[in-house]
Amino acid sequence: MKRILTLLCVAPLAIGSVSCKKAEATKPAPAAAIAAVPAGAPPGVPGAPAIPKAMPPQIPDVLARVNGEKIERWEFDNAVKRVEARAGGPVPPDKRDEVLRGVLDQLVAYHLLAQESRARKLAVADADVDARLAEIRKGFPTEEAFKQGIAAQGLTLEQLKSQAKTSLEVAKVIETEVNAKVAVQDPEVKGFYDQNLEKFKQGDTVHAAHILIGLPQGATPEQKADAKTKAATVLKTVKAGGDFATLAQANSSDTGSAQNGGDLGFFPKGQMTPAFEEAAFKLKPGTVSALVETPFGFHIIKVIERRPPRTAPFDEVSGQIKEFLTQGQRGQKLEQFVEQVKAKGKIEILV
Repeated sequence: MKRILTLLCVAPLAIGSVSCKKAEATKPAPAAAIAAVPAGAPPGVPGAPAIPKAMPPQIPDVLARVNGEKIERWEFDNAVKRVEARAGGPVPPDKRDEVLRGVLDQLVAYHLLAQESRARKLAVADADVDARLAEIRKGFPTEEAFKQGIAAQGLTLEQLKSQAKTSLEVAKVIETEVNAKVAVQDPEVKGFYDQNLEKFKQGDTVHAAHILIGLPQGATPEQKADAKTKAATVLKTVKAGGDFATLAQANSSDTGSAQNGGDLGFFPKGQMTPAFEEAAFKLKPGTVSALVETPFGFHIIKVIERRPPRTAPFDEVSGQIKEFLTQGQRGQKLEQFVEQVKAKGKIEILV
């Protein structure tokens, strides 16, 4: 089975959320060295990856059954849409079988984990589901925009609610069986740094903050116009002397950075979307950009500091390294756990 960690983004609940967007769109990715370290060779004969079975031109209403539980077309189509949204375009025809098989494989894993959670009686309260839906609604300016966002994903409100519950069930069993058993020791972190020192060399970097007025996937012209108007209003307040951090906390759709006043930390070239990067690297420290449009919405960028090329010191990147190694451990344990659950289940692939 393919790396299962990705199912947390392919799986439900991307509506109104920025958590599974490309990291470079709104915040710096981990150090380039970390991203550059190979994750290991793919299974099978080196140089001869397995050819995926062809997917039918017309996807049926039911693609698979997992212990009798259906994986239906609406769920599959929704997952594919999010894959395409993150990739910035439709699935290439020559990759269709590979990508669609990968999505189906991950949805099978997702259903297995949810079923295991229910079997262990890791209950999800209705109040938790309602809270998740309320969190998603916050990403939209109005109730009508929220409904349009759901429809653009090919979902009904009941389907979204079902996905929310399943997502919480999966999270519970992963926390119990995977996250609680992951531990990275300090010597491992230092050893990784020492063995990859050359990789931690950095070019020019910029320390920036931003305010994102986000757009839902498949935004209508009206939604786009509303977001731009709101962004222009916030920018006017910034230019008039408003506190950037306070405005980011109150207005930014990037929840990951908003709580820190929009602070993105330092990042080099190549880790942000092109329009965002171009604007950030043109600004002088202390200055604020005009509105910058990306696929995720409208950004207001403030550059705090510029830094010349250097080798990042260990103290600065140790946290990122530890998170990278933790994610690696988590991915391995999650794969192993899914394979265990898969081995005792009945999986019928109908395409």
